[in-house]
Amino acid sequence: MNTLLLLPAALLLATPAFAQSGHQGHDMPAVKAEPTKPPPENDPHAGHDMGSSAAEMPPSDEVGNAPAPAPPEDHAADAIFGADIMAKSRKELAYEVGGMGYSLVTIDLLEVGFQKGEESYRFEGEAFTGGNINRFGVKFEGEGAFGERIDDLELQALYSRAIAPYWNLQAGVRYDIKPDPSRTYLVAGVEGIAPYWFKMNAAGFVSNKGEVRARLEASYDQRITQSLILQPRIEANIAFQDIRAIGVGSGLTDFEAGLRLRYEIEQEIAPYIGVEWRKQTGATARFSRASGEDPETISLVAGIRIWF
Repeated sequence: MNTLLLLPAALLLATPAFAQSGHQGHDMPAVKAEPTKPPPENDPHAGHDMGSSAAEMPPSDEVGNAPAPAPPEDHAADAIFGADIMAKSRKELAYEVGGMGYSLVTIDLLEVGFQKGEESYRFEGEAFTGGNINRFGVKFEGEGAFGERIDDLELQALYSRAIAPYWNLQAGVRYDIKPDPSRTYLVAGVEGIAPYWFKMNAAGFVSNKGEVRARLEASYDQRITQSLILQPRIEANIAFQDIRAIGVGSGLTDFEAGLRLRYEIEQEIAPYIGVEWRKQTGATARFSRASGEDPETISLVAGIRIWF
């Protein structure tokens, strides 16, 4: 018989389980166990119980009594590099990524109006300098008819402080050069971007005569293409008492609504055309009729918007 066929059977007979299962009476050859070798003398782990964990080792008798370090506050790096060094570093970083100063001049309206055979002009804009948080600026606006003296001319010097990501609180002085007699006002208001990207400007005015007035402006830029923009715009003025010297009555003095379509040749230069409706109300309208003026007009306008 082939020796390879007998080898598995011999291995099976040598197992202890086979020796206890019905073969107790058989004379099986004894297997001699080899003695366990002692660990070498140079073994660094000789005699160690490798199964025990570090948690079972007895604790050290030496307990530190040094106070714990102070927890980090808003800036964890202060604990490593020092508060003074990191404060200077954060100031430089804020300047580099958004705290830089800059200036801007914007002329939103520079236009000619045509109504009932009469031509008029109008300009409105602002200039400011500063950063994202604090600014100093000037607002200006005026209007009149060609061939005549200017009817209205207003200047505002304002300090602006950011109070939210899209809102600025403004305060300063307004001076009306025209109409006569001139007026000086203290100004307080807010300016910013409302939800859905409506640009808003609301301000209150207190004159050197104790007269109180208010103004609300709103506009929205609807992009038709990347260069063609349709802008609806409204403005309302309110007076809290009659100011007969300048032809202003109490309540809603005047209201205007315009629609302008501009084309951006460059972002800084955008000619436009549009239409504007203006109406005086209440006592202000009566004062205008008494002076021979029309309290309600509709004008076709053409102009240019510039910023630099």
